[in-house]
Amino acid sequence: MTRDEIEITILGIFEHQFEIENPGLDDNLREIHEFDSIDAIELLREIEIMLGTQLTREEKKAAMDIRTIRQIVDYAVNLDRSRLN
Repeated sequence: MTRDEIEITILGIFEHQFEIENPGLDDNLREIHEFDSIDAIELLREIEIMLGTQLTREEKKAAMDIRTIRQIVDYAVNLDRSRLN
């Protein structure tokens, strides 16, 4: 997937799964949209579906400090690229 495709998919997940429309890519999801740990778990599952693979425990741990959609997109792009190698 290209970065643009991943970004569009992630934004769609936020709109459909979390009912967050048009979030800023640099919005702090916890502060502005009240995104919590349960939401984060659901998001990781959606990323697994998007990539067609399960995330490892280490990959999930790496996501714990993510606060913005831009960081989520970077995270998903890196995961996708690591699976291509």
